[in-house]
Amino acid sequence: MPSAVADFYKGADVLVTGATGFVGVALLEKLLRSCPDVGNIYCLMRPKRGKDISVRAEEFPKNLVFEKLIEKQGSDVFKKIIPVAGEIGEENLGLSPEDRKTLQANVQVAFHCAATLDFEANLKTTVTINLLGTRRIVELCSGMKKLKALVHVSSAYVNSNLKVQVDEKLYPVPDSADKIIEMASSLSDAALEEATPKVLGNHPNTYTFTKALAEHEVAKGYEKFPAVVVRPSMITCAWKEPVPGWINSKNGPSGFFMGAAKGVVRRLPVGKELVYDYIPVDVVVNEMLVSAWHTATNKPKEMPVYHITSSTCNPFRWATIENRIPHQLDSLPLKAAVWYPTLKLLPSLTLFRISAIFVHFLPAYFFDALTVVAGGRPILVRLHTNVSKSLARLAPFIFQEWFFDNKRTLELHESLSPADKEAFGLDIRSIQWNDYFEHMHAGVRRYLNNEEPKTLPAARKKHRTLYILNILVQIGFLSTIWFGISRLLGMTMTSTIWLYPILYFLFNLL
Repeated sequence: MPSAVADFYKGADVLVTGATGFVGVALLEKLLRSCPDVGNIYCLMRPKRGKDISVRAEEFPKNLVFEKLIEKQGSDVFKKIIPVAGEIGEENLGLSPEDRKTLQANVQVAFHCAATLDFEANLKTTVTINLLGTRRIVELCSGMKKLKALVHVSSAYVNSNLKVQVDEKLYPVPDSADKIIEMASSLSDAALEEATPKVLGNHPNTYTFTKALAEHEVAKGYEKFPAVVVRPSMITCAWKEPVPGWINSKNGPSGFFMGAAKGVVRRLPVGKELVYDYIPVDVVVNEMLVSAWHTATNKPKEMPVYHITSSTCNPFRWATIENRIPHQLDSLPLKAAVWYPTLKLLPSLTLFRISAIFVHFLPAYFFDALTVVAGGRPILVRLHTNVSKSLARLAPFIFQEWFFDNKRTLELHESLSPADKEAFGLDIRSIQWNDYFEHMHAGVRRYLNNEEPKTLPAARKKHRTLYILNILVQIGFLSTIWFGISRLLGMTMTSTIWLYPILYFLFNLL
């Protein structure tokens, strides 16, 4: 049976912003593999680290996400990717008049994925990129003669200021975009910093606030052309395509698994029984492609909003996989591990901070000192400082759960033909989280740590050595404390043997 979705993209020229990011790269791979007759794919890109955009575009085939695609179709497939010099944060998107004319004459589907995801970014930065950048994309699209649909990638967490239940609809925002843009451009940095808490209200950060405003910019564009807003939750590794476990983002659980596999991150604060909303990147990409087709074909009276989420249809809880984490770390160790890997889940940030002193920072200072003596560059203390800062930024999200209704997404899935359900499926009710996280760990090893399967024998040999060293270090650490307390009490170690199991018990609590 032919695919209606793939047919929609047949001969269609496409624009992608954020093409070098996690979602953008996955979107390019899916378009080239599952919509082989797609037209040109224009990618808005800016020079980075001195690299011209043509050089950056030539790096796409080196990304491991394209391995299967290259095996089947060869490298010529990348000729469809056309880099366009531009910058989402610049006036007129930094486009030359010639490039703007080309895009407005040819593009039929636009995917706006570009955004700053930095939760610490100031209001001026997020307004420039997330809000003004979206307004500029809408302005560009309004002049596209053949445009069938604009897909704006938002976030389910733009409504994290709401309590628990969030629906697939556009929610009111406290201020107009014009007012916020004027404030960001006219106030000094110091004055804007002082005004930010009041401007944000009950939004946890500038990211969610400006992304919420950006959705309304897209809604204004809907008066002129078809558009759709898709709201993924925390985007994680691929579930099925192109390879289970593929990942190139260190955000979310993959980053913590990466640190744990290296033996560096050993504790993680989570509410084990709370629902955490994770969504595979391949499902996000499918929704983007399907929602563009559906919106262009059906032309709804109101701009559609879709949640790409799991909390209401297949909720994940860390308690589900807690007992399997040690097995995952033992079965696929890293050759690059610096210490024996373990990951313990702690029920509060306070307990995490106390534990981090003993299992993160003290070892980090010790190993950094050894590194300096050996003439190397110390990194562990800085790494753990950054981890602590990151967790502080995420504090509003760590011990709070939301339930994002995704009825529209499930209805959209059911409206697909059997062929399109297979090729562009949106239903994650069948995902098995245990298996998914095992694939995630394998993907972290392969794609984030760049360790191929052939390195496993050497990694396992090192793993056994680190296991023995870890036990010896723990014995030495507890014995040193035992010895010190015995001296303070004026007693022998033999007479205070009862201290050892107490110390062992207390240490395990951390």
